[in-house]
Amino acid sequence: MRASGRKRPQFTPPLTSIEICAGAGGQAVGLHNAGFDHLALVEWDQHAVQTLRANVDGWPGWTEERAQSIEPMDVKEFLGSRVHKSLGLGEGDLDLLAGGVPCPPFSLAGKRLGRDDERDLFPDALRIVKELMPKAVMIENVRGILEPPEVFIDYRNDILNELRDAGYSVPEVDPDLLPASQDVLMRKVWRRLDASDFGVPQLRPRAILVAIRSDLLEDGGPEFVWPKRLLGGEATVAEQLEKTMRERCGDFWDKNKWGEPAKPGDRTGKDVYEDWLEAAEKAAAAGKGVAPTLVGGSRKHGGADLGPTRAKRAWAAMGVDAMGVANDREECDPERDLFREAGPMLTVEQAAIIQGFPRDWKFQGKKTARYRQVGNAFPPPVAEAVGRAIAAVLRPDWRDELLRGYEMDSSVSATVESHSGQMELPVSGIFREAGRRERTVSVIL
Repeated sequence: MRASGRKRPQFTPPLTSIEICAGAGGQAVGLHNAGFDHLALVEWDQHAVQTLRANVDGWPGWTEERAQSIEPMDVKEFLGSRVHKSLGLGEGDLDLLAGGVPCPPFSLAGKRLGRDDERDLFPDALRIVKELMPKAVMIENVRGILEPPEVFIDYRNDILNELRDAGYSVPEVDPDLLPASQDVLMRKVWRRLDASDFGVPQLRPRAILVAIRSDLLEDGGPEFVWPKRLLGGEATVAEQLEKTMRERCGDFWDKNKWGEPAKPGDRTGKDVYEDWLEAAEKAAAAGKGVAPTLVGGSRKHGGADLGPTRAKRAWAAMGVDAMGVANDREECDPERDLFREAGPMLTVEQAAIIQGFPRDWKFQGKKTARYRQVGNAFPPPVAEAVGRAIAAVLRPDWRDELLRGYEMDSSVSATVESHSGQMELPVSGIFREAGRRERTVSVIL
């Protein structure tokens, strides 16, 4: 069952969406579960495209033939493409344009070059917005675009100005305010959400921008309200992985690390499972049962693992060896994958569960390519929560049903006045320079 535990709503007429930078479909799964029918899925990575082809057959409007017709496409080439023209969309017809633009321009690993990074696709996303004029826009990115605020506050303000000029309801932010004060005002449309608040057993903070077209809010139309968290207890690694870990270890329940019948004193699959479960439950009882953020990395790096040193230590406390990724259950090398001193490694399937994917989502490619798709994904339950909040604006009659089970938060936790009178120093001159440009320069270059 999905983290929200909710049945997918079916609207009449349906809510439509186009997804850019779709990746392996994390955001698409969440928005599908929120009731959006995808008209197009735009992605350039061939492995991710293969994953989309293998999974979207059966979604509204997607036959097997249409699913197989998805081809790698650069977002820069979408407008005017065969796919775009085939949709026959008039200006304002589309309900939602969504996407997760590349993270490296705003991450520490990517050197935080922002608009100077050739991988920055915000300008291209805004170009599509202006052409299609969807009723709502949802763009996801790493939290580095928000934190600390002084790094990219000018760039963020430029993006909001572009959206406001295009006809979207976004706050007008005085650029002379301190960055922290500007950030507070922007929280109406641009916030950090943590996956662990939405039934995902992983920290994974993400920055999400949501903008609603201004004409939809006229005459007292309902405004967008941010989901704060999914009601109920926090999901833990122990709870979410118990079934699959039992299955994997069960294949060697009475066998040793060489896959042979265990002799007296040999460690068995049963021992591996019980030791893992004890460690994972102990971590959960200590309030440390949520996984660190999975890191997908890039094709430039070597084999996949579960993250940097600090993350590996957190996984070790939950009985998992994070130095690599295990083979699939059907191809298990017990000595390598399960019978490790620090505990079993996770399979790609288990990493996907940690990311909030449904278990039947079929990732394509070799192990490392599949793991990177998982590690770079947007957790579906978070996308579903935001999608339901957007749908509640576009289909107000469904509002109570859509938002049931969520704690909503329309307030901003701090006031501008609490920041505006204080002296504030940037984190570093380098960061400040990376985020600042002349205010007269447009985001669309």
